[in-house]
Amino acid sequence: MLQAYERLDHTHDPIDDSITLDHDTRKKARIKGQTDQGSTIGIFVERGHPLLVGEILKTECGKLIEIKGLAEPVNTATASDWLTFSKVCYHLGNRHTVLQVGELWLRFKPDHVLAELAEKYGLTIDDSPAVFEPENGAYGSGGHAHGGHSHSHHAEGHSH
Repeated sequence: MLQAYERLDHTHDPIDDSITLDHDTRKKARIKGQTDQGSTIGIFVERGHPLLVGEILKTECGKLIEIKGLAEPVNTATASDWLTFSKVCYHLGNRHTVLQVGELWLRFKPDHVLAELAEKYGLTIDDSPAVFEPENGAYGSGGHAHGGHSHSHHAEGHSH
């Protein structure tokens, strides 16, 4: 079994394999699973520091494993203006809801009450599965960062 303890900010070396995980699994400090190429792996990271999509782990034998996000059930709410978007973010944040925030869109785990609140403000709701990468919070590990790479969440299959 591969064992990964080390997290790398970035690498210029070729990636040997990847593991695709949902949000709840990426939050765990101890993960046993299978890589995308079928190897058994144990991942051991510091508690309270979720794995980030795009992050690279180094195994004890030197293999580099990329963390990928699994599309999972979510609601993606899209606004057409910043004032309305800000109001909905405020109301959902006031409920301590875990959110992924994009440019005029936000994503949360399926919840009909939250979806109805967003719709009440005129946001459109798309319930297509997508990768869920919420903000870590003000007291988390420095916000929502991806170790120096960027990618668009805007084109992840939800309509506008």
